[in-house]
Amino acid sequence: VGRLNLVDLAGSERQSKTGSCGDRLKEASKINLSLSALGNVISALVDGKTSHVPYRDSKLTRLLQDSLGGNSKTIMVANIGPASYNYDETLTTLRYANRAKNIKNQPRINEDPKDALLRQYQEEISRLKEKLALKGTTPAKKKRRSKKKKDDEE
Repeated sequence: VGRLNLVDLAGSERQSKTGSCGDRLKEASKINLSLSALGNVISALVDGKTSHVPYRDSKLTRLLQDSLGGNSKTIMVANIGPASYNYDETLTTLRYANRAKNIKNQPRINEDPKDALLRQYQEEISRLKEKLALKGTTPAKKKRRSKKKKDDEE
């Protein structure tokens, strides 16, 4: 089963710049926590030495678990602005993107295990037939007796 995740991540917000308060401040801090958790997951995936990847640290990382590392093709686009007052955010975004580009995924074809086994057997049969053909022999075909003839003989 294939899946396509399109995610638009909110940028991290500095409270001092936005001047947000109340519910907006709570929302901004939750966004920042989720982005921080995503950064930790990316760091763990890039590191390679860590056996534990903290996918369960936030809802965002749990949702993106299939898209980060493993059997997936991931494309991440980092959007930055040229304005000098966004210098810190731009630098943070570029560092984030630089870490994300180092994630190594190993995509493979999703296939039903029964179909995979069937395909494997078919490949083996073809390989064995080629081997026999090279030796100049053909597989002997047994004649199958029908059940009716078998019953008649008894």
